[in-house]
Amino acid sequence: MGAPETGALTKAFEGERRGLFAHVYRMLGAYHEAEDVVQDTYVRALRGWETFERRSSVRTWLYRIATNVCLTVIEGRERRALTSGLGPDELAPLLEPFPTDPLDLVTERESVRLAFVAGLQHLAPRQRAVLLLREVLAFSAAETGEALDMSVPAVKSALQRARARLAEVAPARDDVLDAASPRARELLAGYMAAWEASDADAFRDVLRADAAIEPVGSPTSYAGREACLAFATPSMGVAGEWRMVATEANGQPAVVAWFRGEPFGVAVLTVAEDGILVITLFGDPKLAETFTPTRASQG
Repeated sequence: MGAPETGALTKAFEGERRGLFAHVYRMLGAYHEAEDVVQDTYVRALRGWETFERRSSVRTWLYRIATNVCLTVIEGRERRALTSGLGPDELAPLLEPFPTDPLDLVTERESVRLAFVAGLQHLAPRQRAVLLLREVLAFSAAETGEALDMSVPAVKSALQRARARLAEVAPARDDVLDAASPRARELLAGYMAAWEASDADAFRDVLRADAAIEPVGSPTSYAGREACLAFATPSMGVAGEWRMVATEANGQPAVVAWFRGEPFGVAVLTVAEDGILVITLFGDPKLAETFTPTRASQG
């Protein structure tokens, strides 16, 4: 393959990289695994570039490759589950937060919200792929069928089932605020101030009565303001032990947290006009580097 031809593919790939990354993340729910799949997509595209027949756009072709790599990854999890005696969910990576940039026009915030991505993981893999290709990426039924080797009637049937299942596990809400809204920023600032001051009353003030705390990886969640306070207050420590930096994850307000100078993880907030609805806790210290790669950590 000549350098000019390879250069054309590389240019096209780089133009789609961010969108491909978001698509793979939606399919897998795992940020770091998505990085590997996107790179694998590029390698496979290089190998297949000479035989690419241009019957579809390069964009459509790249998403077809990425989607099928995702399906292979998911099938691999299921095979490992069978041989290990565990369920597929027990071997799947935990849901991870996705850094979003307020200036990024490629990734629509709604398409990567935590509730949506978590709900997708409950769909059968091909139903998940069909729903994302049709409704997020706006592929036609014919393009989706070509990408997944499915007939158009099969695509339409899978989309109908996917919509119904997603409505069960992740009902749509119209009261969730975008991370950029003034009220969302106000609630985020109140949350950070409460924790940095170890002020349980201030924390109460930013929670809705039906708020929930969901620690990822834990079998237990905490529903209702009083349950949230009972869980969180003992961890607040004394003023100054927690330090937080505002960020954005999954199109939602979020914080990167340090405790006593050590990275703790990320909290992603789902907020409405009248308070915080859900606090999703990702207690992984490595996420501090993912979300603040160029900022000074706790000093």
